[in-house]
Amino acid sequence: MSHKIWQKNNSTSNEHADIVGNFTVGHDREFDLQLARYDVLGSLAHAEMLVSIGLLTSKEGQQIHQALQEILQEIATGQFVLEASVEDIHSQIEFLLTQRIGEAGKKIHSGRSRNDQVLVDLKLFMRYELEEITRSVQTLFHELIALSEKNKRHLLPGYTHLQLAMPSSFGLWFGAYAESLTDDLEMLRAAHAVCNKNPLGSGAGYGSSFALNRTLTTELLQFDTLNYNVVYAQMTRGKTEKLMAMSMATVAATLARLAYDICLYMNQEFALVSFPDSLTTGSSIMPHKKNPDVFELIRARCNRIQALPNELTLLTSNLPSGYHRDVQLTKECLFPAIESLKQCLSMTTFMLQHIEIKENALASSHFDILFSVEEVNREVREGVAFRDAYKNIAEAIESNTFHPTKEIHHTHEGSMGNLCNDKIVEQFNQVVRQILKNQG
Repeated sequence: MSHKIWQKNNSTSNEHADIVGNFTVGHDREFDLQLARYDVLGSLAHAEMLVSIGLLTSKEGQQIHQALQEILQEIATGQFVLEASVEDIHSQIEFLLTQRIGEAGKKIHSGRSRNDQVLVDLKLFMRYELEEITRSVQTLFHELIALSEKNKRHLLPGYTHLQLAMPSSFGLWFGAYAESLTDDLEMLRAAHAVCNKNPLGSGAGYGSSFALNRTLTTELLQFDTLNYNVVYAQMTRGKTEKLMAMSMATVAATLARLAYDICLYMNQEFALVSFPDSLTTGSSIMPHKKNPDVFELIRARCNRIQALPNELTLLTSNLPSGYHRDVQLTKECLFPAIESLKQCLSMTTFMLQHIEIKENALASSHFDILFSVEEVNREVREGVAFRDAYKNIAEAIESNTFHPTKEIHHTHEGSMGNLCNDKIVEQFNQVVRQILKNQG
């Protein structure tokens, strides 16, 4: 027999109810353990607020506080268990409270619904995970900036339409992905701001006749502000997850593109970057193979993450206002994707710490045509009209008489000779500070 906090008594369970219960709970219990800490934190704030408005006595508040702190410690040390007979994490914690402190434990749910309880758990969870993703992005960003500075004088072929185009540099290439992460972080910041609003006190979506102090729980849980309208607070379920997924998808897009570049540049016909044998895989039949499996899997995983916002959109797009059980499935989409993105960020950083570049990549005459624009610009600086200079160089290329000096003169902001990495770092750090402002 399962324990459900919404049951009027314990005699209503029957074979049909268990069949329905197993279906409606689904995989939710597997993800609920990740919310355990946040459910306790929400309950601690809610109990303190109930004391402040007289729905709990000071003694009851102290009992609840002590019991919840003990449960929090059990969660931290891995001793907490979600029992098979208990429906969800919220039921388990309320059941433990009642079991350990008696009547006071039965009062914790006053002025609260599972709807706003789940909402506050998810917002606290997502806020924390966005901060963790930010830290992982930060680590990768600084690795990219370091590589950009270290390799800024080493030239790299630039491509358009995957055809040889103009000279680039490894410094420019690494720095491009660093700045891409800077813009991605803006999306994380926006999602973090939406997560950082308190839904607690919205109840089932229509508020409460108790004189709840929602400002107090907002302060206790370190939210920036409230979701004020109680109907809208419930409407944020699914929407908040989708916004987080969108921000994750932007990071994933940057990682997938970088992974594709590296797979391409590792190809023997490009041979622009390489990795130690221990970080590549071989073939069962071809002894020469050094495959970029890590980056292929990063690319594939990140492409899946980019599909996540659409999955969440389809899951929630045809719902009216109010709570609906459909949104339970957002956990199944979002939670594994969060872990996958963090792993991809960590692995990308790890692999880049061991990347080896080809320092004289443009030495071959094969790459002479990359310098055609440099030669056109040289003639322009000498007084030749641009269209005439363009024609002169085109004819030299066609007649195989083109022999560039391979001198590079790039000085403007963001070019090979002036990467502006310090400016990119400044922008990046500013966004990090906005996201992690309460982290010390």
